[in-house]
Amino acid sequence: MARSARWRWRRHKLLVVFAALPLLVIGVVTVAVAAPPGHGRHPGGGSSGSASASASVSASISASASQSIDASASASSGGGAGSGADPNPNCTLTVPAAPLTARGLATPYQLSATNPRKGACHEANTAQTAFVQATIYDPATGRLSVYDPLVVDAGRRPAVAPTTPTLPSGAVVGIWFGYNADDLTLRAAGNGLALAHCVNGLGNSVFGQYAYCNAPAFFAAVGKGIAAHKLTVPALGTAADGKPCPTTRDFSIIDQDQSDNVTTQYLATAGGGVAQDTPANANRLHGATVLANPSDNALLDEFVDPALGCTPWTVRDLDTGGTSTSLALDEIQANAHQAAPVALVPLNDPMTTLNGVSSTAKTNAYRAGTDQAGLPAGQNPKTYCQTMDSIQTARLQADRRRLAAAPSPDTGAANSLFTFMADRLHGSFVNLGCGAFHLTNPISSEQTDADGVVTAVTFARSGY
Repeated sequence: MARSARWRWRRHKLLVVFAALPLLVIGVVTVAVAAPPGHGRHPGGGSSGSASASASVSASISASASQSIDASASASSGGGAGSGADPNPNCTLTVPAAPLTARGLATPYQLSATNPRKGACHEANTAQTAFVQATIYDPATGRLSVYDPLVVDAGRRPAVAPTTPTLPSGAVVGIWFGYNADDLTLRAAGNGLALAHCVNGLGNSVFGQYAYCNAPAFFAAVGKGIAAHKLTVPALGTAADGKPCPTTRDFSIIDQDQSDNVTTQYLATAGGGVAQDTPANANRLHGATVLANPSDNALLDEFVDPALGCTPWTVRDLDTGGTSTSLALDEIQANAHQAAPVALVPLNDPMTTLNGVSSTAKTNAYRAGTDQAGLPAGQNPKTYCQTMDSIQTARLQADRRRLAAAPSPDTGAANSLFTFMADRLHGSFVNLGCGAFHLTNPISSEQTDADGVVTAVTFARSGY
């Protein structure tokens, strides 16, 4: 099975895709990097050890140089308006009825263009793929599980019908969304969004690549389970550098828009059909490619953790029968164990601004979806920038050799995990507007090869 994923720097950075062979999509050349095996999943059951995870990620990336092109994007892209236009970056996801129930989870979400005049939206086009991830909590036993609802093009049947999960009585379900383009809008029939407690932003201002349904109720139930000793959150462990393993709230790994997107992945056929990524579906859909969401969570769980000798938290996956990571698991663990200073979504996060202006209400709405305390908790924008600069720069320099030996999530953008992370820090400084606080970008210069791939960086300060 040819695997492909679209690793990008978020919505405010250049969209880069890499693979061995170019592919013409809508009049432009588009290519894709191979997704790491399992992308947050361990189909055989049980949590994978750090050494084996590192080995399989490395093998995946090295193999991607010779893997086949992403045929699904070519077959189904549809493109934007006009000749040679880029794909429409703004799509709408129609939420099925009763999405928090077993039947609702197994009902595919429908992807369509927010403004059809800008071009169609196609789930199998990696520049437009939307993702859904549910995490389920059983208050009676304290057990957590994960299920990935499917997304298909509006009016189209899935390549394989989704499996219907068996939910425990009284289960509390939270749903999170990820997106590979700019602005994803949720909609539902009648008052469906309100009934499912879905939050897409503030008023008509969407977050962008992130949304959630019923997240505060889910985290509240989990919190009660932890307090009642029904649920024990795994310890972070100690990384190879002697420091605690990082979390999504660790300043050593956060970026301009922390805690967004998910670890879900789907299978796409050459004809543009989409199915859940399960072993059975992979065997049935020969030659299908993997659609993956290049999220902060996937970066942590699949690249940084293995490089540092850490193991992500996984629980039972209801659609594969194995185990899986999830955004919710990462946030629960970060909330339980991240030591100070704890990074909380700041007012200058581009996804929480309102027409380019900071918004307390929108920032708090975003934080509620990841179980983060509302403002004034956390850091002001200047302190957030300063802390990101000092802590992330220090750990990158300390772990330079380990990260340089680890595979890059996007080999078309950076040649190692070290250069990828350094370039990500450089871009986050810019996109958070840190320069407005009279701060200096921690990455003073970058060296690239003839293809624009970052091969080396220079820090503004050294000796942390």
